[in-house]
Amino acid sequence: MPDPFWHTWTVQNVRQLTRRSSPVTDRQIATALGLDAFSIVLFAAIGRREHDQSSALVDVFETAAPFLIGAAVAWLIVRAWRHPLSVYVGVAIWPITMLVGMITRNLVFDRGTAASFVVVATLFLGACLVGWRLVWRVYSRRRETTRSVTLT
Repeated sequence: MPDPFWHTWTVQNVRQLTRRSSPVTDRQIATALGLDAFSIVLFAAIGRREHDQSSALVDVFETAAPFLIGAAVAWLIVRAWRHPLSVYVGVAIWPITMLVGMITRNLVFDRGTAASFVVVATLFLGACLVGWRLVWRVYSRRRETTRSVTLT
């Protein structure tokens, strides 16, 4: 009986597939962290405005805090600094951010987690945390294609 296909996937094969052509820069890490944080703060600001709540900066950050904590935990678990612009990293940090954010919101900040809020937060943050990485990927590939065409 032949070996299942996954036996041919060694750690070395996986490393070769996930290896980046260029090292990650501090600027890329800062950009990814900044865009993730911006997405979360934007979500909080829009939510507060839609519910006619105070839009003071302190209040917005208080609403965003559980999800910012969740994103920090997600970055640590996934080690997002290794490939901060990867769509796969966005897909990985999204549910962790949501889970930790909702638990923190409920247990630490003593705020509600109604089902409709969970759905809206999940969709919005998923669209943002994964979405900006998809846009970045398309833009980067387009730039690489343009650059390679110019050089030939």
